Amino acid sequence: MGKKIKKESEPPPKDVFDPLTIESKKVATVVLMLNSPEEEILAKACEAIYRFALKGEENKATLLELGAVEPLTKLLNHEDKIVRRNATMIFGILASNNDVKKLLRELDVMNSVIAQLAAEEEVVIHEFASLCLANMSAEYTSKVQIFEQGGLEPLIRLLSSPDPDVQKNSIECIYNLVQDFQCRATLQELNAIPPILDLLKSEYPIIQLLALKTLGVITNDKECRAMLRDSQGVDHLIKILETKELSDLHIEALSVLANCLEDMDTMVMIQQTGGLKKLLSFAENSTIPDIQKNAARAITKAAYDPENRKLFHEQEVEKCLVTLLGSENDGTKIAAAQAISAICENSGSKEFFGNQGIPQLIQLLKSNNEEVREASALALANLTTCNPANASAAAEGDGIDAFISALSSRRDGVTANAATVLTNMAAQEPLRRSIQSHNIARALLSPLHSANTVVQSRAALTVAATACDVEARTQLRNSGGLEPLVELLRSKNDEVRRHASWAIMVCASDEPTAAELYRLGALDILEEINLSVSRKNKFSEAARNKLLNHHLSLKYSQTGYLSSSNIITDGVYDYGRINPGTKLLPLKDLCLQEPSDQRAILLVNSKSDVSPPPSTEDKSSDVGCGRSISSSSSLRRASKEKTNAGFGSPTEEKSEPTPGRNTALSKSATKEKGSRKGRGKKEEEKVKEEEEVAVAPKVTGEESPDKEWLPPSDPDFCVYVYEVTRSILPITSIKEQIEVLAKYVAEKMGGKIPKEKLHDFSWELHISELKFQLKSNVVPIGLIKKGIFYHRALLFKALADRIGIGCSLVRGEYGRAWNEVKLMNESRKGVTGALPPPETYIVDLMFHPGALMKLRSREADLYRFL
Repeated sequence: MGKKIKKESEPPPKDVFDPLTIESKKVATVVLMLNSPEEEILAKACEAIYRFALKGEENKATLLELGAVEPLTKLLNHEDKIVRRNATMIFGILASNNDVKKLLRELDVMNSVIAQLAAEEEVVIHEFASLCLANMSAEYTSKVQIFEQGGLEPLIRLLSSPDPDVQKNSIECIYNLVQDFQCRATLQELNAIPPILDLLKSEYPIIQLLALKTLGVITNDKECRAMLRDSQGVDHLIKILETKELSDLHIEALSVLANCLEDMDTMVMIQQTGGLKKLLSFAENSTIPDIQKNAARAITKAAYDPENRKLFHEQEVEKCLVTLLGSENDGTKIAAAQAISAICENSGSKEFFGNQGIPQLIQLLKSNNEEVREASALALANLTTCNPANASAAAEGDGIDAFISALSSRRDGVTANAATVLTNMAAQEPLRRSIQSHNIARALLSPLHSANTVVQSRAALTVAATACDVEARTQLRNSGGLEPLVELLRSKNDEVRRHASWAIMVCASDEPTAAELYRLGALDILEEINLSVSRKNKFSEAARNKLLNHHLSLKYSQTGYLSSSNIITDGVYDYGRINPGTKLLPLKDLCLQEPSDQRAILLVNSKSDVSPPPSTEDKSSDVGCGRSISSSSSLRRASKEKTNAGFGSPTEEKSEPTPGRNTALSKSATKEKGSRKGRGKKEEEKVKEEEEVAVAPKVTGEESPDKEWLPPSDPDFCVYVYEVTRSILPITSIKEQIEVLAKYVAEKMGGKIPKEKLHDFSWELHISELKFQLKSNVVPIGLIKKGIFYHRALLFKALADRIGIGCSLVRGEYGRAWNEVKLMNESRKGVTGALPPPETYIVDLMFHPGALMKLRSREADLYRFL
């Protein structure tokens, strides 16, 4: 047998790389290894990078700079489970870096991360994939991507995971997602409420807290509140509040409960199970300010529903809120005052706070904390609205001083609500006078100048409420309050314009204030507003009319109408029709103009140095030029006269002047008559010069440069006033007064004119002669002896106003004008029961002077009548 020879081992193949163990101390080298095709190298490289990323933010930034993120995203879908797990762990850590988040959104890896939440994956992968999504979901764009790629459903499933880290990451991500309404709607479809409620039983406070925060967001929706109620979620919340060991969760539990209380069914359920009483007792007795604050906020939210307010009142929630007002914590005071603001919509609660609570709120109004002042001012504003008793309670002590002082607050809410309280108080006259005594006009200057539209609106409303008498308006005018009020009319805010118009309407009730408003341009602004369909309002129209009532000349020119309440006084003139917005020159400027071919401006003026004719019967009568109505004693004597007493002047025009009527017109008539008899030219010119000397100084006011300008006098009209006062005023029948006055006016203006002869009535020449004689376009109405419709209508209105006959003046087309009067139906006199409204009649001053025609259809009747 031969000797055995040992067989030599075969050499390794030439194409196989011998195993090499590498130990790298550079992260850049490991990052390069992420591109390796070997699973083992990839797994070890990912593990090393994970440990490196855990060490801090700087390392995460380094990995980003070295380009590690992009190759890692490819590993999320790797076939090897270990590689995939390690890559997911890295992204769970890296996603907390903002720059990494941005890059991940650009690389669109959300779908790959969501895929790691699949049920068959390991718990570790679930943990870090959910951590990655929780970090990414903090930004809106990532929320959208997670939601659109179906991430919400697997996250809800993972809430039931046995691993607390997975639960924590999942609920945190869901909390971020449900900030968006669309996600909340999907959450309802996925029935997420029960698994979230189960997290409240977790032994980890952070999970419980995140669950409560999530419930606090989703229960803003009515459907979610119903789901929570059906899942007995309210019981869980009450139990948390009753457990002292869970005091760190009480604040969030109260927030969820506050949302639940907005739901009426939930509110009833809580009330029936005694939970509402527990809640109020819990809030009242707690020593933790945040808990008290959140309890008050819960009451506030629920109190916006009327039925909830009723239940709260039955549970005497007012006592709890008054107690919270006394808290030392400003946040609790604010929340309690806000709750009072909401719950006092209930009349019973409002009455309770009238006896308790208002003094505490007024004290809070003096606080150094502006937020406290604002909340208390809001509560007081709501408590005093439509409640005179509470307004009186708020005014007691130094309440008015506190509200006046609050008008100068730096916080707009304080100022606006203080103004509202003062407006509510001013509805009662004694309180209004007390407010006025505190110089409210000066205190309102700052709010009126505010840039905040709510403050502007409330301040204007306060002006409207407090400027109800002459003293208050004078105070406002003297303190400079009218100017900012007028400026508010230019506001682009509808409410500001409306309230400013209201205030100006109130302020325009007396002549001096109306004149100042007119000077400040209020009427021009109001006219501009009323020309706009979108900007005008009822108050702007009323304010314009109120201002025009103090400028009847402008009102008649613009509107063509004066009502029976618009009393024509001395200085009113008829310029003719003008368009809205057109400026009307003052009377002085019109008088100083040279005569032109424009229509004569008719002036009403009874102020004169000429005395009326003496009367043996009425020596004690207080009737003179410029005085329209006799004294009571003369009225009694005059009433004894016959109702058909004469006027003291003939029915036909006399050539001699009436006693006491030494007027330019008398001379004019003499001149006219003398010229017809062939008076010489020189004598005629001499008479003209005498007329000019007699008339011109009165018209132009050029007697002396130092003397105050006076409007042209009108002795004839002065006599008219005297005669109608003496002869028509004693007549007891209004209808007869109207008829007699109409005949009188027609007599003074040329008498009865048949329709067919109207074109022969040469009134134009007569008016032109007067303008030439007066050297002015302004003609006193008494000088006109040949007048047509608009002359007669103006004279009728002017005389009727002097003796108390109510009539309106209406301008028509083509020189027409007429007067309308209201009379009761004579057949209804003595009939008991409700009387029908008076009927409107037109007074004929031309064709059948004294005739009255019932006005039915204005267009048709006027055509037939005029």
